[in-house]
Amino acid sequence: MDCRCQCGDIDFKTPLAKPLALYICHCSECRRQSSSAFGTSAIFPKFQLPQFESLACYSRPTPSGHTLYCYFCRNCGTRLIHTTPGKNVVSVKGGCIEGLDWKQAIHIWTKSAMVPIPEGCESHSTTPSESSEYLGSQEMLDQPPDNPGLLTGSGTCHDSES
Repeated sequence: MDCRCQCGDIDFKTPLAKPLALYICHCSECRRQSSSAFGTSAIFPKFQLPQFESLACYSRPTPSGHTLYCYFCRNCGTRLIHTTPGKNVVSVKGGCIEGLDWKQAIHIWTKSAMVPIPEGCESHSTTPSESSEYLGSQEMLDQPPDNPGLLTGSGTCHDSES
């Protein structure tokens, strides 16, 4: 899939023609990150990002104790990719991807939603329960392969566990 920042300085292709999963998260961190009512994440296998001078990285601790690396365009500020050390997947921010099919998106943290959740879509008030198909597939996606790849760019963050 074709991806690009708002100013067009950074453009790249995802490693698959469609994401492994697509989430719309209504938690306060995703709202803050997107400056909107929710954040969107398309999950793809970890891949090597082409080198861009304008690619920068911000890192922050997560509530679970991990470090989240957040890659963005230093020219226009568009958040592009999130990655966490030890995981074999990355989250490409949905707004930078051309042609996503939003019908299969899973809404999470809906208890803090600021907009109505569409009827008939899969949704979870917080993180899905252990019996949920979501959790099983997410746990599988998060397992690192024997030799995980490295999401790199010219930003200052690097997945040190890879």
